[in-house]
This record gives sequence, C-alpha cells and structure tokens, in this order.
Amino acid sequence: MRALYFALALVALCLAPDLAGTMAIGAGLAIGLAVLGAGIGQGLTAGNAAAGVARNPGAANPIQTVMIIGLALIESIALLAFVIAFLIEGKF
Repeated sequence: MRALYFALALVALCLAPDLAGTMAIGAGLAIGLAVLGAGIGQGLTAGNAAAGVARNPGAANPIQTVMIIGLALIESIALLAFVIAFLIEGKF
C-alpha cells in the first residue's frame, strides 16, 4: 500500500506544472516507460519468431520479414516517446 501512495504522489508531482523540476521528472518517466515497453515488446517478438521458425523451418523467410517490420514499428514508438520527452522538457 505504501508503494501505491508513493506512485500516486509521484504522478501528482509530475502533473503539477508549478513545481520546479516536474517537467524533467515527467520527461524521464515518459522515455523510461516507453523504452521499457519497447524492450519487452521486442523480446516477445524475437522469442515468438524464433519459436515459429523452430516449429516450421520452411516458413523462416516470411516470419523473418514480418518480425523485422514489427521490430521497426516497436522501435519507432520508442523514438516517438523520445521526441515527446523532449517536447515535454521544452527543448524544441
């Protein structure tokens, strides 16, 4: 329960625009959570593609093509979060 209160206080701190440094905390949380999600997504994608190739080696080329497109889309979301973090920080 204490961790929940801490998390809610941190979110409230990030949403308060008058306090100094909250934009930096918000930008850091934005990029951190985006990269965490992208890493998990890329790991699941690569693992499932490897399992698919192991089950059906003849379908390796189509699986690899779809996997590369999926990884590119996942990475683009992480890069978009990086740009949004800079916009939150006000550097652009």
